[in-house]
Amino acid sequence: MDWPSPESTPPRQPGRRARVVRFPAPAQAAQASRTWLARLAPGIVTGASNLDPSAVVTATVVAAAFSYQLLWLVVLCVPFLLVTFSVTARIGVETRRGLLHLLRQKYGSKVALTAAAALVAINLVVIVADLMAVSDAFSILLALPRIYFVAPISFSIWYILIFHDYRKITQSLVFLSLPLYIYIAAAFLTRPSLGTLLRSALVPHLSFSGHWVDGAVAVFGSLLTPYVILWQTSSRSDPGHEEHRGNSYAATLVSALLFFSVMVASASVLHLGNAADMSTRQAAQALEPAVGKLGVYVFGLGIVGSGMVALPVLVASLCYAIAQAMGWKYGLSEQPWRAKRFYILISLAMVVSALANFTTLNPVKALYWSMILAGVLTMPTLVFIWRVSNDRETVRTRNTGWQNIWLGAATLISTVATGAYLWGLLHP
Repeated sequence: MDWPSPESTPPRQPGRRARVVRFPAPAQAAQASRTWLARLAPGIVTGASNLDPSAVVTATVVAAAFSYQLLWLVVLCVPFLLVTFSVTARIGVETRRGLLHLLRQKYGSKVALTAAAALVAINLVVIVADLMAVSDAFSILLALPRIYFVAPISFSIWYILIFHDYRKITQSLVFLSLPLYIYIAAAFLTRPSLGTLLRSALVPHLSFSGHWVDGAVAVFGSLLTPYVILWQTSSRSDPGHEEHRGNSYAATLVSALLFFSVMVASASVLHLGNAADMSTRQAAQALEPAVGKLGVYVFGLGIVGSGMVALPVLVASLCYAIAQAMGWKYGLSEQPWRAKRFYILISLAMVVSALANFTTLNPVKALYWSMILAGVLTMPTLVFIWRVSNDRETVRTRNTGWQNIWLGAATLISTVATGAYLWGLLHP
């Protein structure tokens, strides 16, 4: 009998698991010599991008409207954040796929495109709002009309994403967010009552008024932001990325500590009837206990820094969502000519966002309502993360029992808050 030659033998077709799971190659020896900052920088950037201008303003508005009443929700979100950051990073590293890529593989292109459309709508609103905030901050710092800065900022974000490897500038982006840390000093210098602060942080305060529910949904949208969750998985899916356990802790610490500090500082200084209508300069008054009359300028620097960290993440995650749902080649580690459609999407996103900025909308109101919209999308995002992270055909390491408990709790609370918000819209 004539045996077939190796050349004529058809290659063995991989099973379903092999088509889904692509385990990473072992880490290179060079990675072991990296500094602690280089190792933790992705997590710090994730945390800082989670506290983008929308989140800073949301914390300010909520605190100005309800004082300390929602501090307990920030504390409650700490384990939710830690588990979500840890699980989504693990999904990205183990599968080398983004969330919507996995959604398309498991449930088909129609489901993926529907989810992508929702994510794109939310992301685009947040991008426009953040771009509006950064341009307004430049207006405060340089005493020129906001519109003058829209095009240069948009071009800068586009240039960073198109012509630079985002991971190579991660460490530099960390330092752009440093002005935000002055909120920690401002929170201490307002000298809040320790007893009141502890009660507000540890004892839930519930209300069913429409504005309170709006604030609760906005807090969830600010901390468990869908675009950051998508970025967490997609950025870790790039070849060569290996996750460091400390990244999840760094991202959680940065997000929660800064959000909590902004709320404490703002609640102690700002007392407004309709907080969502405040101006950017009014929001900046929360920093006056720390830096006096320079507060408005420090606030402007903080918004510029956080915006320049968050906007590349926002734009990239929007483009990841579309490319993954469509089955296109994607990734910031890819050369532009190898992922043309992905990079064209980046260009289109910046053009559309810049054009949408030529409006007279109040930046604070735009930022606050963008986080409420993000909060509505948090629940379905968490549900899919829970399913993917427990699927042996998709990931190598399934969730622990505690991870499933915290993810389930986050999903339940997000569902209740979103349901109450939608009920309020339908029954004003």
